[in-house]
Amino acid sequence: MDDENLSEAFWAVARRLRQHSKTALEPWDLSPSLARALGVLARHGDVRLSSLAEHLRIAPRSATEVVDALAERGLVERRPDPEDRRATQVVATEAGTELGRAVQAARAAEADRVFATLGDDDRAELTRLLRLLAP
Repeated sequence: MDDENLSEAFWAVARRLRQHSKTALEPWDLSPSLARALGVLARHGDVRLSSLAEHLRIAPRSATEVVDALAERGLVERRPDPEDRRATQVVATEAGTELGRAVQAARAAEADRVFATLGDDDRAELTRLLRLLAP
């Protein structure tokens, strides 16, 4: 397979995963960026806004917009950072934590459907290769 075909195949799978992920989020009317933010909170717990921006690889201003949207839905709260009064932490509410778990389960199920044609060994090898490429 030449590099062009490899790239095309990779992006075709990425598009398919994005579409399946979008479908998985429809029941909650949740954008992928909001779902990713809830995922960061599920994995890392309470984080400063700047840390959330870093995890999401977006500008702090964009992270503020994401947090505003989640806060409007009652999924996160802003709290003073106990270690630095000038900083603010983003904390998932109980509803945010529950929704984060449900979204993760739905996305995992969609990913399982996308990769269903691969056997266990192929999945393990693909995971290994992708981890080599991930930053």
